[in-house]
Amino acid sequence: MLGFVIAGVSSGSGKTTVTNGLLRGFANRGFSVAPFKVGPDYIDTQFHRVAAGVPSINLDLFMSDKICVKERFQRYAVGKDIAVVEGVMGLFDGYDKDRGSAANIARILDLPVVLVVNAASSAYSLVALLSGFKNHDERIRIAGVIFNNMASDNHLRLLKTAAEDAGVTCLGYVRRDPTISVPSRHLGLSLGDSDIMEEFVRRAELAVRAGVDFERLIEGLESGASSLGTSGFRPQHSLEAEGKAAEGKQAAAGRIAVAWDDAFNFVYPENLRALACNHRFGGEIVRFSPLSDEQMPDADFLYLPGGYPELFAERLEANVQMRESVRKFVENGGFVMAECGGMIYLGEEIDGRKMCGVLPLSASMDKARLHLGYRTMRIGDFTLRGHEFHYSSVIENKERIGSFKSCAEQLDVKGDRVSTPIYRYKNTIAGYTHWYWGDNDISELYENLHA
Repeated sequence: MLGFVIAGVSSGSGKTTVTNGLLRGFANRGFSVAPFKVGPDYIDTQFHRVAAGVPSINLDLFMSDKICVKERFQRYAVGKDIAVVEGVMGLFDGYDKDRGSAANIARILDLPVVLVVNAASSAYSLVALLSGFKNHDERIRIAGVIFNNMASDNHLRLLKTAAEDAGVTCLGYVRRDPTISVPSRHLGLSLGDSDIMEEFVRRAELAVRAGVDFERLIEGLESGASSLGTSGFRPQHSLEAEGKAAEGKQAAAGRIAVAWDDAFNFVYPENLRALACNHRFGGEIVRFSPLSDEQMPDADFLYLPGGYPELFAERLEANVQMRESVRKFVENGGFVMAECGGMIYLGEEIDGRKMCGVLPLSASMDKARLHLGYRTMRIGDFTLRGHEFHYSSVIENKERIGSFKSCAEQLDVKGDRVSTPIYRYKNTIAGYTHWYWGDNDISELYENLHA
C-alpha cells in the first residue's frame, strides 16, 4: 500500500482541488483508493466520497490519541492501493503549535508529504519557501511539490527552477482557472446535492490530469513504500480479532435510528461503527429521512447528527407526522444524541418554522456568524471530545428552560470553560458540539447522567 499526505503552505493553497483531482484520477486509473482527512472537518470528507467512491475517514489527534489514529488508518487503508490524506490549513498548523497538524499525522503514520503551493504572483522567490518547508523538520519527507495557479509556460519554468534549487521534486501544476472553485462550504451548499459536488470533482480531475505527473508521483512513493504507514501498527489479524470480539458484544435486538438526508449528514463513520458494536445500544444501523419518511423507525437509540436543517426548514415543518414521532420517542424516554442541526430540529422553531418542540429553543440564521473550536465535555467520570462549528444561534424560552441545561461543562482546547450549553431532557442529550465517540463507550455517557 502506498500513501502520502497532501499539505498546503497555508489555507487557500489549493489542496482541496488537488486532493479531489488526485482521488478521482487514481480511481479512473483503476487504483483502489482510501481517502482520509486530517482534523474534524465533515465537508471535505464528503467531497472525498464523491471523488473516490468510498467513505473518507477523519484522523484527528485532539479527538483521538495517536494509537487510535494509527489503527484507524490501517483499518481503512488495508487492501487498498493508495491512501491519500488531505491535510488541514498549512503543513505545520495544529491546535497547539504543530500538534494535530498534517505534519503531526505524517510523522505518526510515517507518510511522505506532497506540498501544494499557491504560485499566484510568485516565481523564483518560492525557492526560499520550499527550502524552509523541506528543512524545518527533518522527520518530514517532502516527496514533491504541486504548484497551483500556474499562469504560463514561462511561469512554470521559473517554478520548476525554484523547486530544483530547493531540492524538491516538481510533480506538476494546476493551471490558473477561475472556473475551478470549491463550492460554498456553508450557508447555501447542500451536501446532498451530488451534482454540485460532482461538477467540482470533475473539473478538479481534468485540471490535475493535465498538469500533474501521476507516474512520477507513484514512482516516488514506491521508492519509499517499505516504510510507509507501518510504524507502530498492530498486526492486521489483531484488528480482525478485535472486530469479531466487538461483533460478539452487539445487542441481539438493538436498533439505532440515524437521521440521514440532505438536512442531516454530518456523521463520522467511526461513530456509527462504534454504535453498532456498543454492548448496550449496539445492533442494526437504520437510516431514515426526517425530510421524506413518514415517521422515524422503531429503535432503541436515536442519533440526530448535524447538517443544514435551516436550508430545509419548510420541508421539515411540513412533515408533521415525522416531528411527532420523534417527539414521542423522546417523551417516552428513548435514548437520543442530537448534535448541532439535530439539536435545532428538537427545538421549537427555526426562523419561525415549527420543529419538534422538545427543547425550549428557537434557532435563527439572522446575523449569522461562525462559532468554532475543539471542545471537551465532562459528565461525571466520562469525558468526550468533539468540535463546535455553526453559524446559527439559539434563543432559549426562559419560561421553559429551567432544568434543561446544562448537564455538563464544556472546555476549549486550552482547558477554559466555554458558554455553549449541553441540554438534557430525560434520556436526550443535545448541544451544538459534534461529538466523536469512535474510541469511547457511548453508553457510559448515559450511565453517568443517571449516577
